[in-house]
Amino acid sequence: MIYDCAIIGGGPAGLNAALVLGRARRSVALIDNNQPRNAVTHASHGFITRDGIAPAEFRRIAYEEVLRYPSVNHWQTEVTSVNRTEYGFEMFTSTGVGVQARKLILATGVKEVFPEIEGFYPLYGKSLFNCPYCDGWELRDQPLVVVSEYPTAFHTAKLLLNWSKDVVLCTNGQASLSEQEKEWLHSKGVKVMEQPIAAFIGQNGLLEQVRFTDGTHILRAGGFVTPKFVQKSSFGESLGCEMTELGGIRTDEFGRSSVTGLYAAGDASYFMPSQLIYAAADGSKAAVGVSMDLMEGFIE
Repeated sequence: MIYDCAIIGGGPAGLNAALVLGRARRSVALIDNNQPRNAVTHASHGFITRDGIAPAEFRRIAYEEVLRYPSVNHWQTEVTSVNRTEYGFEMFTSTGVGVQARKLILATGVKEVFPEIEGFYPLYGKSLFNCPYCDGWELRDQPLVVVSEYPTAFHTAKLLLNWSKDVVLCTNGQASLSEQEKEWLHSKGVKVMEQPIAAFIGQNGLLEQVRFTDGTHILRAGGFVTPKFVQKSSFGESLGCEMTELGGIRTDEFGRSSVTGLYAAGDASYFMPSQLIYAAADGSKAAVGVSMDLMEGFIE
């Protein structure tokens, strides 16, 4: 069987794309390895009617809704290869399943690469996070730390003042701030510490201290650590997609890439960590693009 569309990735982008295509009576192969990026968090926020939902519960409800449509088929496995064919695309999985499809949506997302700081992972998703819009409310009015080695450090620290007036910015040994930025932060009461961080200290997932290599420390109750983001999958690049300056798959308003028949949705395209609702909307747009293009091909 040749499916109308294969979707690699079962996050909010891939699931919403499958939902829209299922409702359009298109045959869909949805392939997902069940390794969501937000699995470490206790709750997801910013999605109307689902604010505060546990990520696992969000996925359970989403799959329940998507798989009501008989034309949507789901495999929980890892895609190991994708190739172009005369009819579209062919992919193989780690379990030996081969899937053929006319169109392909990559909703594979990104993965975070965090600075190697002792004590980070036991606190991540509990008192240390990477997205203020996702988790800032829960840390409001507490003494917070921003750890960022990148030019976005100033922006993140400035943004965090929306949730707390007690903010310390740590650059972990990197000179990522201009003198003008330092002066502005100082004027707002944001302390800047540029020495390398030795460890995060805390108990039961709750941050208590940030300790530096020079022996000093600060008391903090939570904060945000800026990771480097990399594509979770190399399929887009290996298939010849044009990439953006940030490393995402370049698309138009309906998720079309520079490769005919190949679409991208969610973090894989705009290459920035997004809220669930952004990714879901992106998946919907890509599905509409697929549906329209399939119809145009039928008419031709």
